[in-house]
Amino acid sequence: MACMKLGSKSDAFQRQGQAWFCTTGLPSDIAVEVGEMSFHLHKFPLLSRSGVMERLIAEVSEGDEKCIITIPDIPGGAKTFELVAKFCYGVKLELTASNVVYLRCAAEHLEMTEEYGEGNLISQTETFLNQVVFHSWKDSLKALQTCDDILPYAEELNITRKCIETLATKACTDPNLFGWPIMERGPMQSPGGSVLWNGISTGARPKNSSPDWWYEDISTLSLPLYKRLISIMESRGIRQEIIAGSLAFYAKKYLPGLNRRQGACESSSRLVPLALGAPPSEGDQKVLLEEIDRLLPMQKGLVPTKVLFGLLRTAMILKASPSCVSNLEKRIGMQLDQATLEDLLMPNFSYSMETLYNVDCVQRILEHFLAIDQITGGASPGSVDDNQLIGSPSLTPITTVAKLIDGYLAEVAPDVNLKLPKFQALAAAVPEYARPLDDGLYRAIDIYLKSHPWLAESDREQLCRLMDCQKLSLEACTHAAQNERLPLRIIVQVLFFEQLQLRTSIAGCFLVSDNLDGSRQLRSGFAGSNEGGWATAVRENQVLKVGMDSMRMRVSELEKECSSMRQEIEKLGRSKNLSAWGNVTKKFGFKMKSQMCSAQEGSVSNQNNHSGKIENTKERRGKHKKSLSSDG
Repeated sequence: MACMKLGSKSDAFQRQGQAWFCTTGLPSDIAVEVGEMSFHLHKFPLLSRSGVMERLIAEVSEGDEKCIITIPDIPGGAKTFELVAKFCYGVKLELTASNVVYLRCAAEHLEMTEEYGEGNLISQTETFLNQVVFHSWKDSLKALQTCDDILPYAEELNITRKCIETLATKACTDPNLFGWPIMERGPMQSPGGSVLWNGISTGARPKNSSPDWWYEDISTLSLPLYKRLISIMESRGIRQEIIAGSLAFYAKKYLPGLNRRQGACESSSRLVPLALGAPPSEGDQKVLLEEIDRLLPMQKGLVPTKVLFGLLRTAMILKASPSCVSNLEKRIGMQLDQATLEDLLMPNFSYSMETLYNVDCVQRILEHFLAIDQITGGASPGSVDDNQLIGSPSLTPITTVAKLIDGYLAEVAPDVNLKLPKFQALAAAVPEYARPLDDGLYRAIDIYLKSHPWLAESDREQLCRLMDCQKLSLEACTHAAQNERLPLRIIVQVLFFEQLQLRTSIAGCFLVSDNLDGSRQLRSGFAGSNEGGWATAVRENQVLKVGMDSMRMRVSELEKECSSMRQEIEKLGRSKNLSAWGNVTKKFGFKMKSQMCSAQEGSVSNQNNHSGKIENTKERRGKHKKSLSSDG
């Protein structure tokens, strides 16, 4: 830290308890009381440097008696007046960035102008500020920190404004152009800039500063001064992402809740400030959080999603204003596709809500995301067909969010206090076209049914209507077909669509096999024999055959399951209500039979010459159809 030396005399001041004495050999003829401290001094050195002291001494002086004057409102208090008194006596002292603001304000308050002596304190402090402090990042920062204690005086003399403008100018300028703050880090650099070790040049060059080099420095400022500095930086055109990064750093330093869930794999250790001293009170944290929200630009991607969720969680704990909570939810909604499941699992901090997690908040965040997705030209079900759902670049964010919400539903489903309408509302909020597969939704529904066994059959059917059985994978269909928690109507649909998927897959395998055989013949006719290509073709054909065999076995198993299920339903119908199965067959039986027949004719029946096993499968299926028709 730079300094300027004043005075030449040795220190002649001694402290005894709450009193200072000047040991010049002459008896003291004036006592100056500043706060709880008394200064026993001499009139002439004081009145020869200060207009205020001259008037006060004239008012109370009576003959040769020792006078007593009181200065209750001097900027900086007794500590600053001690330095002023030493300056008046010509005692050695140093002007530094830590005391120059106090001395400049005290000199102004005491009218220590050039009229009362050349090189008076106002002139000396003003010179040090303009020639030293305002040219240095570190000194300007230190001087600005001291302005907090005497802000009205510093504001009147424009010291605060000049310090802020200096810091803003240096922060907005590329530090590599002028050498700050590298040149101010310490004396362990040679004039050429190489790093010194024990006074010997190592030849290494200091690293270039990143745009966030000033984050930690200005985080030491009080909130009012920090806000002013950020506002000046914004007016100077600094990039929004840099401003947002500084705000996030400042929030992490003074909001302890943000660091409790801090991951161990942060990308930069600079972004994890260490809290110094006791944390602020809850009231101060609430004010800080609301100010951070007002200063944050409303733009996607400026602040990591994890930090935004931390701010939102803290806002709920501190009971911040509704506008603050709403703004944070909107910011998260803008980049919900970047969130993780852990981020969404926010505990419920409200005593009026029974659920373990704050499902309502996630619902609002999802609605913000969907609204922005529509405004920005997100995909709609009318503009995209089923074949384009997977792998479409424009659908990547919304499909990511759909998968995230399905995972969240599975996590909150075990909560016995989670009501069915709330679960349904969140699941239904995701558009159908956003889910290429409904496996995740099926898993969440299954967990909810398992955790809520008291649900009525009608409620179960209503819940299961949220998923599309045609969009279940073969693995999910296999699980659902054996799931006793699902309503009977849903199980029948699952079995039907699973058979359709298997038959379509078998037909596709036959078509691919035919195409491969034809292409091999063409290649052999034009290019002759190719041993490497032939071996590859043989392996592919073997893989296809294995796949078709497994599919045929699965078709046979499904037909057996369907037959046994039909027999069980018939038994239940005879004992309870015979008309129930009639309604089921009217709704599903004939439709299933006709669609299965069409699938058979369009796919499997055209491959009669490929395998004798297919004939056996069709015979079993024909018998099964006849039994269904006779029962119908």
